[in-house]
Amino acid sequence: MSTARVRWACRRGMLELDVLFQPFVENHYEALSDEQKAVFVRLLACEDPELFAWFMGHEQCPDSELADMVVTVRGRPAP
Repeated sequence: MSTARVRWACRRGMLELDVLFQPFVENHYEALSDEQKAVFVRLLACEDPELFAWFMGHEQCPDSELADMVVTVRGRPAP
């Protein structure tokens, strides 16, 4: 998926997710490995309520790769 499409996919129905995803893509996405980029794209395919629960720590993501990406996104601050 092109970076432009990833940016578009980061536009969510929940402001809380926009605030997490958009700065991450703008500042850190290009530095990810191809495998990590693929996992991030898979993460973006998840439903907003699931994503919100995972990022806010209300639930644990059952997929270990996606769970690791949640940690990665949360741990990379916007400059």
